[in-house]
Amino acid sequence: MSHDAMTHGTRDGRSASHGGGRKRRGGPRKRRRGLKITLCVLLVLLLAGGGTVYWLYSRLDGNIQGVDIDKALGDNRPEKLPTSGQNLLVLGSDSRAGAENKELGGGGNVSGARSDTAMVVHIPEGRSRAVAVSIPRDTLVTRPECTKADGSTVPSANRVMFNSVYSQVGPACVVKTVEKMSEVRIDHYLEINFAGFKDLVDAIGGVTVDVPQDMHDKSSGLDLTKGPHKLDGTESLAYVRTRHGIGDGSDLGRIGLQQQFLLALLSEVKSQDLLGSPAKSYKIASSATKSLTTDEGLASLKSLAEFARSMNGVDPGTMETITLPVAYDKQDPNRVVAAQPQAGELWKAIRKDGTIPESAKKSPATGG
Repeated sequence: MSHDAMTHGTRDGRSASHGGGRKRRGGPRKRRRGLKITLCVLLVLLLAGGGTVYWLYSRLDGNIQGVDIDKALGDNRPEKLPTSGQNLLVLGSDSRAGAENKELGGGGNVSGARSDTAMVVHIPEGRSRAVAVSIPRDTLVTRPECTKADGSTVPSANRVMFNSVYSQVGPACVVKTVEKMSEVRIDHYLEINFAGFKDLVDAIGGVTVDVPQDMHDKSSGLDLTKGPHKLDGTESLAYVRTRHGIGDGSDLGRIGLQQQFLLALLSEVKSQDLLGSPAKSYKIASSATKSLTTDEGLASLKSLAEFARSMNGVDPGTMETITLPVAYDKQDPNRVVAAQPQAGELWKAIRKDGTIPESAKKSPATGG
């Protein structure tokens, strides 16, 4: 999450190598224990009874913010997958305008909402595995012509930083930019804000990560020694935001930490007996829904529950994480550009719901 850091204008707010992902075995018993937060909440609501059911459901349902991506983008978009595969754009963003987010540190003097983390999550047909492709925030891209929330038009622009699209035009334009650079149809959009992310980690009791090296970053407030650490919400934010504490200080080093933390977070939620603690289930669900902004297709508890149920066979331990192959820009070494032919091969495999070749996972810019 080079130069800033996980929500959005309407709502303020592993270690994995850059070449490939880490896989771990997960048997049938483990997958059966993969309880999705929304499904747990629905069961809690059913057990609550009477008017309490309606009150709890309405409260959680009302937490979720929705953005009408389809209306904003129109019909000039890539074709949908010919299979039942799904592509999600997951954004982590940060609004420094809100007092709660200012207190989280690590951002410097920045105003307005910024996109810090961006992942295209591809769930192939069969829903038994997934791959997450991280797009470095410093990647120079062509931003297409977009329409802002107020109806005004923003012209196309070349060589703009990927993370600037969110702050300048909004989430719908980020989706449009990703579709233009990848020719991949984005089916759903999920966004989480910094303050909500912190509360979610605290609600589940922290997340354990294996820190790859000593990290001391005054900018993010990170101060950790090498080895396993259980991080609370504030420490987790510093971990996924740090860039001075690892690698060459660019976004590329940080992406590996973000991918590692994502898997650790998902595994932590999966390992907990949420059905055995209705109060904790509600607390986690409340934190999760408060931090979420989605496309209109997922902007309800019912829709999220149905989507989670369709993803029930995906185990975090088998998720592959890849960083979009990039090369240092020849005009500005502090920026990167999509490396070809690797990036093209990667997006082609996702468009066709196929296996990603090893050659498409190798990035000339390593961030080391």
